[in-house]
Amino acid sequence: MNDRSTSALVLDDGVVWPEDAVEVGRIVDAWGVKGGIKVMPFSSDPQALFCTKKWFLRPAEQAAGALSRPSAKTGEAGASAASKPAAPKSPAATPARLAAPRFLQMKTVREQGDIIVGTAEGLEDRNDAEALKGARVFVSRSAFPTPDADEFYWVDLIGLNVVNRQGEFLGQVADLMATGPHSVLRCVVPAAEGQDATERLIPFVSAYIDSVSLADKRIVADWGLDY
Repeated sequence: MNDRSTSALVLDDGVVWPEDAVEVGRIVDAWGVKGGIKVMPFSSDPQALFCTKKWFLRPAEQAAGALSRPSAKTGEAGASAASKPAAPKSPAATPARLAAPRFLQMKTVREQGDIIVGTAEGLEDRNDAEALKGARVFVSRSAFPTPDADEFYWVDLIGLNVVNRQGEFLGQVADLMATGPHSVLRCVVPAAEGQDATERLIPFVSAYIDSVSLADKRIVADWGLDY
């Protein structure tokens, strides 16, 4: 699969892929026998999956250069098997998989333990749901509920510059890591001539974070360069 952006993409059913689409989870399996799906959210507080019934899917990514695993029979039979044509697989043995971006109009969505389960229009049976296994789930950022004054969505923190109280550059937020009680900012300073890239892990808690300005794209932290 290529990395072509899906911004301004018109899907087969005429729905336009949102320009502010944010990946919020992954379909991990079918649920039940009537077309339900199981979704693993990327956040411990998966409100983005509940804030809208309009979900957008992209196919699962395949690692570059990935090859199909040889069948067990080939390895067991040795060289003599090479001259034998492999028996064709039955359609049931190779279920279809999502091959292009798709829109899902969700009907029901609810939590079930650590996962989200839901039903959608157009998914009538387990085969329909299994065809979406591995698909990446996106929703429009504009559909997110407004957070409280002291709360932020992780997607809004990615790319912000982090400086300390002395104005020294600590890095740019590459991603956030969940460690149980709180999240940790992974800040990266790009490699410079003669120097390797630097990575810092800063707990995203009030004891170390002085301020966050989305408008200025900056986070001020009580953190030293030598920490």
